[in-house]
Amino acid sequence: MEKILDIAEAIGHEKGLQPEKVLEALKTAFVQTAKRVINPHYAFEAVVDEDTKNIKLIQTITVVADDDERLQDEETAPAYMAISEAREYDDQVELGDQLQYEHDLEDYGRTGASQLHREIEYHIQRLVEDEVYNKYKSKVGTLVSGRVTRVDAQNATYIEVDEIRAVLPMKSRIKGEVFEVGDHIKAVVRRVNMDKEHGIQIELSRTSPKFLEALLELEVPEIAEGTVIIEKSARIPGERAKVAVLSTHPQVDAVGATVGVKGVRINAVSAELIGENIDCIEYTDIPELFVSRVMSPAIISHVEIIKNEEGENEKAIITLPSDQKSKAIGKSGINIRLASMLTGMQIELIENDAVTNENGEVEEKKESVDALEALFS
Repeated sequence: MEKILDIAEAIGHEKGLQPEKVLEALKTAFVQTAKRVINPHYAFEAVVDEDTKNIKLIQTITVVADDDERLQDEETAPAYMAISEAREYDDQVELGDQLQYEHDLEDYGRTGASQLHREIEYHIQRLVEDEVYNKYKSKVGTLVSGRVTRVDAQNATYIEVDEIRAVLPMKSRIKGEVFEVGDHIKAVVRRVNMDKEHGIQIELSRTSPKFLEALLELEVPEIAEGTVIIEKSARIPGERAKVAVLSTHPQVDAVGATVGVKGVRINAVSAELIGENIDCIEYTDIPELFVSRVMSPAIISHVEIIKNEEGENEKAIITLPSDQKSKAIGKSGINIRLASMLTGMQIELIENDAVTNENGEVEEKKESVDALEALFS
């Protein structure tokens, strides 16, 4: 038989696995085969013989007292031996000692060989799946690219990414996108699952804010190297997005670096997002100022932050001139919705215009509009 260490190294090289992990999988295959072929209740251990470099299959029997209950149990009895019986073989045996007997699967003919082959295939395949699962689990939220291999009746797009096939559901596609077999597309890993029936399932997304962030990191060197940090982002896929950026270097303009000369960088990202408009905002940890910037292009008069019982920012009451209301709300409420998503706060708009009453006195006229109402205005 070929040396088991050589087999482990060969399998590891072919499958891209660590030889040590392959060897452990082979040991498990030997033990499971012995349980199936010899006796499922025996206690087996697979060890590497340092002289032959092959696996030895050892049955371990523990010496117990003659009245030990485990000797009466049909399932546990094969793993134990009464001390009186054990001393028939060795009068120096003590309670708790372990007797070892070596088995050779070759003694069990074709049944043993075929069963060992199936077990090795199974455990190596599980090892491969675990490696792939762990690899892509660590990639959740990161950018991947691949070639479209199929589009099914539900318009789910299947993409070949390296050694595995991932799926881009229709709900995770930008509105209006159409893919055909052979297209190369980018997306972020949204979710990685593994189950016994379907194996590894990798779900991709092009609608997640993480996709926007990954594209910006790809396009903007300052973001990739950490000079500019994306603090927050929000998207309404295919329509508009807002991204808050912060510079970690006093001589680097976060917004300017992200947008690029004449908008070349942000336009490249927008093109990948099917023309999605992207607003870049300089982040600040001053909530009133941040809300004011996020509401751009509307010009804000005043911002009041309302906190909840836990002291967290819950609501922003924004006062603005009436001629800024439509800009603050945006088409179909898109601007105020994105602002609420980016700040994590409920937003209420209050119009505040100075008017002259019948007595010639100047008074303020106020009208309140919250983010929910803005959707229907």
